Amino acid sequence: MVIDLLARFLVGGLVVSLFAALSDAVEPKSLAGLLGAAPSIALATLGLTLHFKGRPYATEEARSMVLGAVSFLVYARVVSSVLLRRRTSALSTALLLLILWAGCALGLWYTVER
Repeated sequence: MVIDLLARFLVGGLVVSLFAALSDAVEPKSLAGLLGAAPSIALATLGLTLHFKGRPYATEEARSMVLGAVSFLVYARVVSSVLLRRRTSALSTALLLLILWAGCALGLWYTVER
């Protein structure tokens, strides 16, 4: 348990640092946040899952990550469209449309994983 946590900490820190260095080189700087945390944490977690739990489990986790990313892309696109077209609160729009993200994620999971 402690070795697993230590490995996650070290690999996660290394991968986050590599992605942070890459994000410094990217233009425009608004993209730097995209490279900062999420992909690096996902890759570190996936690598550790592969090492500790094996290929079948890591495959399932990777598929779930992809479905979640597709759902988030749909969510972000709709939130962006709503905010650009209407004068609504960003917080209320983002919170309300989380239902869309959950529905999309569950629908994809039901379709693909079943």
